[in-house]
Amino acid sequence: MSALKKYEFWFVVGSQDLYGEDVLKTVDQHSKIMVDEWNADPSIPCTLVFKPVVRNSDEIYKVITEANNAPRCAGIITWMHTFSPSKMWIRGFSVLQKPLLHINTQFNRDIPWESIDMDFMNLNQSAHGDREHGFILARMRIPQKVISGYWKDAGMRDRMARWMRAAVGAFESRRLRVLRISDNMREVAVTDGDKVEAHIKFGWQVDHYGVGDIIRMVEAVTEKEIDAQMEQYAEVYDMATENLEAVRYQAREEVALRKFMEEEKFGAFHTNFQDLQQLRQLPGLAAQDLMRLGYGFAGEGDWKTAALCRIMKLMAADCTGGTAFMEDYTYNFDPECGMNMGAHMLEVCPSVAAERPKIKVVPLGIGDREDPARLTFKAKSGPAVLATIIDMGDRFRMIVNDVECQEQVHEMPNLPVAAVLWKPLPSLETSAEAWIYAGGAHHSVISYSLTAEELRDFAEIMDIEFIHIGRETEINELRKELTWNDLIWKLKK
Repeated sequence: MSALKKYEFWFVVGSQDLYGEDVLKTVDQHSKIMVDEWNADPSIPCTLVFKPVVRNSDEIYKVITEANNAPRCAGIITWMHTFSPSKMWIRGFSVLQKPLLHINTQFNRDIPWESIDMDFMNLNQSAHGDREHGFILARMRIPQKVISGYWKDAGMRDRMARWMRAAVGAFESRRLRVLRISDNMREVAVTDGDKVEAHIKFGWQVDHYGVGDIIRMVEAVTEKEIDAQMEQYAEVYDMATENLEAVRYQAREEVALRKFMEEEKFGAFHTNFQDLQQLRQLPGLAAQDLMRLGYGFAGEGDWKTAALCRIMKLMAADCTGGTAFMEDYTYNFDPECGMNMGAHMLEVCPSVAAERPKIKVVPLGIGDREDPARLTFKAKSGPAVLATIIDMGDRFRMIVNDVECQEQVHEMPNLPVAAVLWKPLPSLETSAEAWIYAGGAHHSVISYSLTAEELRDFAEIMDIEFIHIGRETEINELRKELTWNDLIWKLKK
């Protein structure tokens, strides 16, 4: 079963009393068939909930307010099987608090040319009803996702599933708590930002705790707890070091961090190598394994990327592609295949590994502490996206770049980190220029499971700016988009 089945999406179908009880019963029958078939389809990650046809303003208001208060409801999907006069929807839409998907479909795929009559036309007029529905949403300036297509088609279902993942991200964003261990890396701008505005806009509760609070937890971990954590490491990783004491210290840190986050209900965290105090090692293996378990993480005090990492992991919780904290490191300016190599000092999630990761203990070179244990591996090949969120002062901006991760054929014996090699689209040069013009951070989240469409939907639900760098990107056009966006977002304020 999909890990996302716990999230509900209410299927609300509109009509009116004009057509009589027989038509309304048929609408309900068709809607129930659609919901049952969608729920039986493994490509649909979440649970569809059938709701009886709504025929007037009171019924619409009632179902929307119930959805607002339903703890498992992550969004509403509307469809107008018949004509549903849109003024009936104003009262309900005026209180809508959940993301909205408006599907434009039809129960029958083909027109029954020889038998079609006015009864058929009155019953099956989504082409009419959904335009009326779309008008009132546009008139009320209510954000919506519109998907048109036959409800049985795989392509239509795939787009609906992707929107569900975005809505799940928004649902979880609004209850996310982010643990800040120490503060932002000194003198770095892009990893910082307005935490109060992030709480208002995204729902993120970003809370600081001193390193001493973590040290006390680390010191309280028992040898028995460390032994249990070492057994878990042995199940999923290969030990490639004789320095087991260093590995055991990472296990100690992981046990402490996990306890702290479970007790305080944190879903994401960051560290800062400039502020370790009595910690003997910067969390490396500990952070990597916690990411494998689903926690969001970022280094150097980057709370925005830690939060985004958690959200993207939850959006892709039932996928196998992998999602990880990432940092742009170095270029390969091959004119035939320009590539970017991403990594981090220690902390890349093993969910993106192409091989069984190895635990190694190697000097770090910064942080002035003991040599930390970390996972090393080569990453998967295949299509992926890189995403980052930056604070522009008057708004948040999400930047997404489509990339093609490459097979790593070269050995790097002197670089003991997990690394990902990707070809950015449309090219290394254009991608880099576009990312820099947009103000993109050097930290990001890479995902082999999500696409730009889910992330655009998430950005639109959260009402933040979205910039997409992909195969069709052209620098001058992107610069125009950035200029226009500055004007548009100023007007929105």
